Parts: sequence; C-alpha cells; structure tokens
Amino acid sequence: MISVNLSHKHEYVLLKKWLKERGYEDNTLRPAQFSETGRGLMTTKALQAQELIISLPEKCLLTTDTVLSSYLGEYIIKWRPPISPLAALCTFLIAEKCACKEESLWKPYLDLLPETYTCPVCLEQETVNLFPEPLRRKALEQRRRVQELFVSSQPFFFSLQPLFSEDVASVFNYSSFRWAWCTVNTRTVYMKHAQGDCFSRESNTYALAPYLDLLNHNPAVQVKAAFNEKTKCYEIRTLSGCQKYKEVFICYGPHDNQRLLLEYGFVANSNPHSSVHVGTETLLKYILPEDKQRHTKLSILQENNFLELSTHMHLGTQ
Repeated sequence: MISVNLSHKHEYVLLKKWLKERGYEDNTLRPAQFSETGRGLMTTKALQAQELIISLPEKCLLTTDTVLSSYLGEYIIKWRPPISPLAALCTFLIAEKCACKEESLWKPYLDLLPETYTCPVCLEQETVNLFPEPLRRKALEQRRRVQELFVSSQPFFFSLQPLFSEDVASVFNYSSFRWAWCTVNTRTVYMKHAQGDCFSRESNTYALAPYLDLLNHNPAVQVKAAFNEKTKCYEIRTLSGCQKYKEVFICYGPHDNQRLLLEYGFVANSNPHSSVHVGTETLLKYILPEDKQRHTKLSILQENNFLELSTHMHLGTQ
C-alpha cells in the first residue's frame, strides 16, 4: 500500500494546533493518503498489542453538551416537544459550517470533514434502483427516516431565525441536513450522556471525535475503545499491533458489507462477516405450493421476522 504523508498541509497543521490547544498531544500518528483506503492515519513507530493508539481529551469532542453550551442552547431548552440529540447535533453542524464558518471555534475540524458522502441516502435514485432488493429496501427506509427527521425538525429550524441574517430555510435545507446527518452517522463514536429534559428520549450516545475519526475500518483488526472517566479522554487501544509507517486501523464492528454500505458508504474486501441477503420474494419462490411442509416453513420464517425484513446466510467463519 502506497502512502503520502499529509501532515505538512496547512489544514492539518491548523487541526493539530487546534487539538493541542485543547490538550491533545501526539507524536505517533500522522495523517496520510493511502492508495487503497484513501485518507487515514499512519504510525511513525511500531505499535504493540494493548498499546494506546489515541487519547482524545473531552474538550476535543463535539457532543450534545457542546451544542447546549453554544448559542443554540437557549433555543433547545425552551423548545417543545424536545428535539432529539441527533437533530441537535445536525443543527449545530449546519449552523457552524454553513452560516458561521469563518467565526466557528470548530473551523479547523469542519474544514476537514467530507463535502459529500457515499451512503445510499446521498445516491441518485437510478443508482439505488440497481441495488439487490433487500439492500434497495433498506436504502429507501434510510432515506425515508432522514426525510422525516428533516421535516419534523423544520419548525425548530424556523425558531432560530433571530440568529441568522439570511433566511433559515436556505441555511437548513435538505441538502445541508443530509450532509450533517451523514457526518453524525458515519463519524461519531459511542459515548453515553446523561438523559436531560431538554432532549427527546432517543439515545444520546454520540460524540464527534476530531482526528480520531480519520482512522479507517478493517474487519480483521481488534481494538478496545471507550471514554475513560478517570482520564476524561476517549481512548483506543490496539489489540493487534501495527508495523512502523503502516496505516493504523480500527474496527467499526462485526458488520457485513450491506451494513457497512448503508451506515458508512463503503464495503470491505475479504470481509469475514460477509452475508448474502435474500429478499422475501426470492425466498418464497423456493417454498413450493406442493411442499407438504410449506405452512410450517412459512410459520418459522414469519416468527423470526424473515418475511417482513430479509433473511441472510452467513458466509464467514464463526
């Protein structure tokens, strides 16, 4: 794999300076462009198993606490019914990147976020139509969820008009909302937060982690990742080790390629969690009307929700 060090580039210099001001020190990881995986992080020394890859201070994390302590806080607190934690993060990202870009305290991070994503929700309908039936259905469900969240959030967006000189309808349009939703969906790490009254009851477990989110996925890698309450840092330890000047990977979870494409917009080569998803229509073709066990088979499939969703056969090793 060919790599090109990016750490000398102005935008990465600014990000590292920004992180240092918030307590992050690192002399091991360097941003780099890799021939096979694109942008990622390279290690300048050999990493041993159980070694700490990255330790990102809480001040560097963008969470709902960040949003509440911002100019959006008073609007969120008084809004009823409460908005969801996800909607709050999307609102903050849009406001900071699209409306307050030059003045934003998060500018060094925002400038390095992708402008576009390859999740199915961002793809043209003609492309989605080419997907196998189970994936196409999931992609359409994803699009519907994002559209519904956007529509239900619009009254709250309009309440923010006093904060902006331009029309909020042009700031919080569907395109910017979809970008923010994909940013949260593809880049957040799990971090549990207290469930306050100012947000709806949906899970509040999101944290955007600048620099850490440059780490790419490899299903063969094992890591231990969590927020450390003692150090007040989000920490990742490698359980696999890594050679000097090689790309450092983490594992996003034991996901098959359908899940990876839906949630992150990519698929993994040689994925040990590969599955073939078989649509209900295809499945029913092979339960013939003359089969004496047809009723029993259909009952079993229905009890396990295979007829409503999809069924899959595992191809990897257990």
